[in-house]
Amino acid sequence: MRLFQNSAIYAAYLPRLNQLAAGKRTFRERLDAFLDDRFGASHFLEPVLSRDESAFFTNADDLTLQQMWAAERGMPANSPPEAILLAQIEHHRADVFYNLDPLRFPSAFVRRLPACVKRTIAWRAAPSPGADFGAYDRVVCNFPSILKSYSDRGWAAAFFFPAHDPVLDAYAANEQRPVDILFVGAYSRHHTRRAALLEQVAALQGRYSVVLHLDQSRTVRLAESPLGRLLPLARHRRPLAVRRVSHPAIFGRDMYLELSRAKVVLNGAVDMAGTDRGNMRCFEAFGAACALLTDSGAYPQGMVAGETMLTYEEGADVGRQLTRLLEDPSLRNRIADSGNQMVRVRYSKRAQLERFRELLA
Repeated sequence: MRLFQNSAIYAAYLPRLNQLAAGKRTFRERLDAFLDDRFGASHFLEPVLSRDESAFFTNADDLTLQQMWAAERGMPANSPPEAILLAQIEHHRADVFYNLDPLRFPSAFVRRLPACVKRTIAWRAAPSPGADFGAYDRVVCNFPSILKSYSDRGWAAAFFFPAHDPVLDAYAANEQRPVDILFVGAYSRHHTRRAALLEQVAALQGRYSVVLHLDQSRTVRLAESPLGRLLPLARHRRPLAVRRVSHPAIFGRDMYLELSRAKVVLNGAVDMAGTDRGNMRCFEAFGAACALLTDSGAYPQGMVAGETMLTYEEGADVGRQLTRLLEDPSLRNRIADSGNQMVRVRYSKRAQLERFRELLA
């Protein structure tokens, strides 16, 4: 299998990437800086992470990275992103194209792929009204209701999953965990359930150590700016209790380090997820040997309430469950150890690659 995997970067992550890649002058150097930071590593297949020569990886929306590759191959500096990506695929002689960014590269792009490509798979784990992924051989994710929406449109949909990043094993071994409650994720008033949850948890500061690393939306940042305070944006501002325990967004190995310092990781699905659960933060919390407290719902196999994690219902239950975990170290350690062992076996990189090969069959 000659694999080509394409991904994308968050706009909020780009400043960190540029800092990590400062002074890098080649495509390989910038790409290695990204892969070494492990941002998104749960989704990257093992041949990519091990730098196997049979696998090629890129972030096609990283214009700096892509223009480096184009310049090294003598392509015009103003080559459009689609042209660079197609040239990379052909240059690698890829027979499998695995795309984590099908909104940017939908069916119209798939129809332009070079003849060497025999199989195409797209990962998309969010509702995508109006999008066209029908030209892909498989559209995959780990949310059954979203897969059903794809099947209902006549697309070939199949279950696939993120995997445990083995680099987390070193972080999981840390026994010094001064942070009682950790949350890492996006924050906006569109995430109504999440906003209410974080307000409840922030109120526990003083009794426990609460740390929220929030990737705030532009509207939230504007609402809290001096100019924004003169505008009618009060509903977009974080409550005072939340702001008091908030810290800047963190990514990559910085997030791994913060996970390794936490006793309990709090997770809450965004509102679009319905009852499906199992977002990437679950895999990362398990991998770092944190006790995961997450909202109730339909989880993938191995993620079992009372065994590998605890769950909460909406309302005051989140406070009760946090207190239960933090006041009972034996329960907390049992949950953390069980979750860690589960993710390392059931969702290993080897298991992920085996499942990917099944999708190609």
